[in-house]
Amino acid sequence: MYDLIIIGAGPAGITAAVYAARKKMDFLVLTGDIGGQAAWSGDIENYTGYQFISGPELAQKFEEHMRKYDIPVKEKEEVIEVSKLGKNILVRTLKGEYQSKTVIIASGKRSRELGVPGEKEFKNKGLTYCATCDGPLFAGKDVAIIGGGNSALDAALQLIKIARKVFIINNALSLGGDLIMRQKVESAGNVVIKNNSQISAVLGDKFVEKIRLISLAKEEEISVQGIFVEIGLMPNSGFIKDVEKNPYGEIKINSYNETSIPGIFAAGDVTDVAQKQIIIAAGEGSKASLGAFNYISRN
Repeated sequence: MYDLIIIGAGPAGITAAVYAARKKMDFLVLTGDIGGQAAWSGDIENYTGYQFISGPELAQKFEEHMRKYDIPVKEKEEVIEVSKLGKNILVRTLKGEYQSKTVIIASGKRSRELGVPGEKEFKNKGLTYCATCDGPLFAGKDVAIIGGGNSALDAALQLIKIARKVFIINNALSLGGDLIMRQKVESAGNVVIKNNSQISAVLGDKFVEKIRLISLAKEEEISVQGIFVEIGLMPNSGFIKDVEKNPYGEIKINSYNETSIPGIFAAGDVTDVAQKQIIIAAGEGSKASLGAFNYISRN
């Protein structure tokens, strides 16, 4: 029986763990990986204390901070169910079961899929969801980024330094995202922006060779060797059924990070918090941890 179980080890989960350690709570961290979305980000210029740092570097700093407290972390342990068990909470994974007085869900989000022919067949065969992870594999090649928001712009800013040509396939009339990022992308000499366009199929033999686009009632094919899917994220909240969520599947929380189930807290991108930013997720993680500590003290 733990005081607290933290699900996820991104910015929210790691910060929650550091605060729980400082409160001398008996707790456990269950996670698929360490770093979360921060580890997938490119250049970060808006995290307080760092004028410039890359996503993987910041994720490493988070992990180093967590490891200093000798925090018990079980990696590669996927949570499949969280449910109330009397006054306590049952957490089931693919490897076992755990009980706790409180739980913080900080499981973040996952990449949204295209849902077009060829996507599943060419996944990891030229089609990827992480420019930070896989970008260097496409040095000197032509690539396509699917999306037009900040995630797509971040991927583009990484890939214009690596790839020969970068196509941005955006289904809106113009690019979204932050103005500074847009300006950097639009001024790059090896970027081709195709607005009001939608991918309809991924084509190739053993690896990606082309994409088929539909734009203004016409079809065209573009030769590329890599595809980076950046069309948004979906919350990893499917393992908990009874908690209240919004129409997007995000877990609803109040200002104390409490969910609709007493003893279950949530933090970071898996919640309905207004902005999805690394620094906000970290702050929400600290609030959730303090909330769990206060809940145990009161009950």
